[in-house]
Amino acid sequence: MVNDDLPRLEGFDDSGYRQQFAKLAMAARIDLVMHHGKDLAEVMKLSDHDAFDLLNSIPNQPMPTWARLPSDSPANLKPPKRSSARRFLAPDKHGQQADFFVADVIGAAVKDDIGSMEHPIFSLKKSGDTEIRRYEHNGVHIEVTPSVKGIATVWDKDVLIYAISQLIAKRNDGIAMHRTVRFKAYDLLVATNRGVGGREYDNLEAALERLAGTRIKTDLRTNDTRTREGFGLIESWKVVERRSDERMDFVEITLSDWLYRAVVGNEVLTLDRDYFRLSSSIDRRLYELARKHCGNQATWSIGLELLQKKTGSRSELREFREQIRERVASDQLPGYHLSFDDTRDMVTFSRRNSARDFAHGDAVTGHSGT
Repeated sequence: MVNDDLPRLEGFDDSGYRQQFAKLAMAARIDLVMHHGKDLAEVMKLSDHDAFDLLNSIPNQPMPTWARLPSDSPANLKPPKRSSARRFLAPDKHGQQADFFVADVIGAAVKDDIGSMEHPIFSLKKSGDTEIRRYEHNGVHIEVTPSVKGIATVWDKDVLIYAISQLIAKRNDGIAMHRTVRFKAYDLLVATNRGVGGREYDNLEAALERLAGTRIKTDLRTNDTRTREGFGLIESWKVVERRSDERMDFVEITLSDWLYRAVVGNEVLTLDRDYFRLSSSIDRRLYELARKHCGNQATWSIGLELLQKKTGSRSELREFREQIRERVASDQLPGYHLSFDDTRDMVTFSRRNSARDFAHGDAVTGHSGT
C-alpha cells in the first residue's frame, strides 16, 4: 500500500519513501491494536498520517523507535514528531457519524451537572483508586468512598454526561423524564469518542460497576434541596439485551436521586463535544471548571493552589504548576485559553472568540478565585 494522500515533490522521486512511510503507518496501526487496545477495523479506516497522530496522542507514550525514516527523507513524508508542546486532544474517531448521532438523538447538546463540575467527585486515575477522599470548600462537604473496584473516574463520568444529555433532550421534546435511562451501548461509545471494539464494551461495564459502587456523602444542594445524604452515583444498572456476539447491546441505568434532582432543576451546562477528545483527566477537570466559572464572563482567574484543590489532583504543587505550564503551551482546551502568572501563581482562563462559544442560554456567571 502506497500513501497517495501526500503532496508530490517536483523533481524528486519519492516513491521509495512513500512505500516506506506506508509500511511504518501499518506498523503504527498494529502497535495501536496490540499495545493500546484499539479496534482493528477502526484503525484501518485511518489515513497513514492519522494513524501516527493517534499513536502520538497517547499520554506518556514515546514515539516507538521503529517510527523513523532516513534523515534525508522529505519533511512531509516523515512521521510527525512530538513537539515541545504536548498534545492533549485525541483525534475525532467517528467524525460525521458522531455528529449525526448527537444531532439526532441528544439534540446536539452535551450536558453536565454543575455540582460535579465544580467539586472533585471523580478520580483522575484510570482505575484502581481505592483511597477515601474528603473535600470541603465554602461550606460544602463531600466524602467519596470507593468500592473494592475503586472510585468512579473522570472517564466513567462520560456515562452520566450521556444519560443527562438524553434526559434534557427528552424534556425539550416534551417527553416525561425518569431516573431510569435506557441507551444503546454502541451509541454511547460513538458519542463519547471511544472505540467500538470488545475492550471498550468491557471498559463500559467496569465503569458501570464503579459508578454504582462509589458512595458519596455530601450536603451539596441540588434543585434548591440541601440534605446530608449518602448515595451511589447510579443506583443500579443492568444489561437489557445482548447481541449474538455476547457484547452488551442495550443498557439501563438508574440515576441517584441527588443527580436526578440536579437535572430536574436544570442545574446543567452544555459542553463542547471536543470535551470527549481530551486525553488527560486534568484537562477534563480544567475544562469543566472553566465552563462552570467563566459563564458569560470573558475571563476567570484563580490561584494555583485552589485550582489544584478543585481539580482533585493529588500531585505535588510544583508538579501541578508544570502541568499548567504545559497546558498554556499546548493551548488545546476547547473554548478557552489558559495563561499563567508565575509571580503570583495565578491561572487565568479566557474564552476563545469563536462561533462555537456557548450561545445556548445556559451560561452561569463565574466569580474569580472561588
